[in-house]
Amino acid sequence: MKVESLGITGMSCASCALRIEKGLSKEEGVKNITVNLAMEKAVIEYDDSIIEHDKIQSKIKDLGYGIIEEQKDDEKTHTELNIYGMTCASCAARVEKSLKKIPGINDVNVNLATEKASVEFNPAAATITEMIKAVEEAGYKAEEVTKESKDYEKEAREKEIKNIRIQLISSVILSFPLLLAMITGVLNIPAEILHDPLFQFVAATPVQFIIGWKFYINSYHSLKAKSPGMDILVAMGTSAAYFFSIYNGFIKNAEPGQKPELYFEASAILITLIILGKYLEAVAKGKTSEAIKKLIGLQPKTARVIREKREIDIPVENVVVGDLVVVRPGEKIAVDGVVTEGFTSIDESMLTGESIPVDKKEGDSVIGGTINKNGTITFRSTKIGKETVLSRIIKIVEEAQGSKAPIQKLADKVAAYFVPVVLVIALITFIVWRFVIGDNTMAFIAAVSVLVIACPCALGLATPTAIMVGTGLGAENGILIKDGESLELALKINAIVLDKTGTITKGEPAVTDISPTDDIDENALLEYAATAEKKSEHPLGEAIIKEASKRFANIKDPDSFTAVPGKGVVAKINDSSIIVGTKSLMSENSIDISEGEAAAEKYEMAGKTAIYIAIDNRLKGIIAIADTIKDDSAEAIKKLRSMNIDVYMITGDNQRTAEAIGKEVGLDSDHILAHVLPENKASEVKRLQNKGLIVAMVGDGINDAPALAAADIGMAMGTGSDIAIESGDITLVKGSLAAIVSAIALSKKTMRKIKQNLFWAFIYNIIGIPFASFGLLSPIIAGGAMAFSSVSVVTNSLSLKRFEI
Repeated sequence: MKVESLGITGMSCASCALRIEKGLSKEEGVKNITVNLAMEKAVIEYDDSIIEHDKIQSKIKDLGYGIIEEQKDDEKTHTELNIYGMTCASCAARVEKSLKKIPGINDVNVNLATEKASVEFNPAAATITEMIKAVEEAGYKAEEVTKESKDYEKEAREKEIKNIRIQLISSVILSFPLLLAMITGVLNIPAEILHDPLFQFVAATPVQFIIGWKFYINSYHSLKAKSPGMDILVAMGTSAAYFFSIYNGFIKNAEPGQKPELYFEASAILITLIILGKYLEAVAKGKTSEAIKKLIGLQPKTARVIREKREIDIPVENVVVGDLVVVRPGEKIAVDGVVTEGFTSIDESMLTGESIPVDKKEGDSVIGGTINKNGTITFRSTKIGKETVLSRIIKIVEEAQGSKAPIQKLADKVAAYFVPVVLVIALITFIVWRFVIGDNTMAFIAAVSVLVIACPCALGLATPTAIMVGTGLGAENGILIKDGESLELALKINAIVLDKTGTITKGEPAVTDISPTDDIDENALLEYAATAEKKSEHPLGEAIIKEASKRFANIKDPDSFTAVPGKGVVAKINDSSIIVGTKSLMSENSIDISEGEAAAEKYEMAGKTAIYIAIDNRLKGIIAIADTIKDDSAEAIKKLRSMNIDVYMITGDNQRTAEAIGKEVGLDSDHILAHVLPENKASEVKRLQNKGLIVAMVGDGINDAPALAAADIGMAMGTGSDIAIESGDITLVKGSLAAIVSAIALSKKTMRKIKQNLFWAFIYNIIGIPFASFGLLSPIIAGGAMAFSSVSVVTNSLSLKRFEI
């Protein structure tokens, strides 16, 4: 007996799983089969001497489903396709359906707003060519997203808007006389030519079959794919008005002295209004992706590199790792690197949202796409192409904008049944008016109004347009949200675990206090300590040197230097013996520290490290060093608590040090998790989750990777080119706790917009369709309402841009 696991594609409900189980269990040699709909997997136990593997696969395919054999994770590949020709949510669902039928496709997300399909597939089982062919068979055009195709995509979008504009102008010109005919008829103004059936036929026909031809083509493809969409409603509604007008105007004999009832204006003006709506929608959709365009626009085109001892300008694509790049004031940094020469300040606001330029000197990192303000620098390139921070940010934002939020599932379900239900309602409306009430004219008007007022487009655009604007707004302010699910979940957070080092604190030791004895002043004590520590590589020694560098132009070298591991240093300066270090180092050298013990104890109670300084075997003072708290940490924690979020601090420090830091930022002792090793942080996160809390973990994304993965939302925080962008669900480029508050606020605002959009999309159809079926709306008003419903949804999403982070 052999047990095999197969991935199944194309299942849509429980009956699909049952169909596969039933079909395979009839085959001789199959002992047992279990199909998991959620995992889209079938586990089959069979006798391979009776039935072959290929026959099992063939049987599943005969049942109408696709196969993916069990594969390794590294065999999964992701690609994006540009999709052209989608008009509504049903179109997106149709493309998804057609792609999912291909064996080897693991997951598909089609975004109507970006007109892209995000596909995860097994390259051994599926190819890009097969995907493009499947999309084309569904009635659309597709191409793989490449650097060249992005330029083409931009041109194609501009061309699409231009074509719609031309169609709109032509349709307006041809429909205007028909609108006049309607107005003069209502006001009883004589205008014989305008009411002539032949004149109206000539004006309406190009609108119906030239400008409106795409509705027929799209309807054909949607019916062929058994997934009717908006186009079929428009085609049926306008065709009914057009052909009913031909019947009344040229076939049916009108009563003497009576004008025939013509509805040419209804069909032509409906198409004109729908094209107007599509034009406004296309323009508005373009604005939703402005953030990504801005980010792409930051990428420099050229770089000035030093080759063979001379400066030359080359395309940025030709820069290699290790190149020396020269940047003058006002120019963009070409790629990521480390400054080797010069001093300047750099505007990083386009990536971090921070308006104050950042000073850069030798040894500091620079990020490609940022702007050099006032000094000439030379830097060595370390990351190029797709590896730069900017390229990685663009990739994250593109993927986020192409993702679906869980809330969209409801809209997708409704969209799948929407058009068939509307067709049934239109048929019932016609039957009731025609055969129950006995009014032929109202039967026609009400049925057409039902067809044209129904709009699945707004449902399809409600979620993705808001996600596009929300994630784009976040990226502009240094908040990178990985996908729609993270955006939706962020507002539900009720507990946040903050790593201490580098998150609440700056992550680097700094001198906080200097306490000299009576016979020496503060600066002299610091200068002696810095000179002794000058050759030390210990972080605490570096903190002393850094503080001294701010006060003194030059720090002398010691005459001699000895490091005492774990305790401090011993040095000689101008025939004086200097000892800098711990209490135990002082004790070993028989130095009386009683004069400084009170100050040392005070500092240690506050979570600081007390460093003793002795000159010629006499204590001269104490320097306190601590990992200092970021300026905005206390305020940000206060704001998070005001949002009813429990805030915890996690650290490997001892309880006393942890509580001292916690007290400074307003945390109670029961919300401080001390003595926690890096490998145990994930367990602490899970412990809070077991209490029923939705937990966000905030860390540096490198040492805290397991805890970030264990949390409901992982927030990676960091600055500069070392930031681990891909490690969290949300990445905070600013390195500031205030960004957490902003991220949650952005999540709430975006989800509010999505709910507003879905509410209006649903309520519009819930109210509009009954009004139309009761004969309270003319087809023209119904068509106009339908055309502008999707525009209103996109416009509401765009209003999110006004939200200040």
